[in-house]
Amino acid sequence: MLTIRRAHLEAIVAHARADHPDEACGVIAGPAGSDRPDRFIPMVNAARSPTFYEFDSVDLLRLYREMDDRDEEPVVIYHSHTATEAYPSRTDISYASEPGAHYVLVSTRECGSGEGPMEVRSFRIVDGVVTEEAVVVAETGEALTEVGP
Repeated sequence: MLTIRRAHLEAIVAHARADHPDEACGVIAGPAGSDRPDRFIPMVNAARSPTFYEFDSVDLLRLYREMDDRDEEPVVIYHSHTATEAYPSRTDISYASEPGAHYVLVSTRECGSGEGPMEVRSFRIVDGVVTEEAVVVAETGEALTEVGP
């Protein structure tokens, strides 16, 4: 189960809308070993593609060095799908290299860059095996709201 702040979830959705028709991508880092997404880090899709995302290698190296210096790890790795459902593609699965991360996918296929329905789902991807998980949205100072499978 992924527990994520509403502000972070809204930031992911806003990034997906802003980058549409290209896929958006990024990371939410958190303290190592905590499974707590704390620091939202939108990234540039170096592929600039509506069907594929790729972190810029220089930006990714910089991010991992920064996370290492801050004793953080990628708790959430997110990206959008612009024409398909929010489910990992074969390419997404083959590139998933962080077994402890939550892979959050957002589909903008129905709304594009505008307002409208968004599909947001979270998965664990370990050794090529995809497992969908519930998403619990934390309101600041309020109870948690569960969404998802």
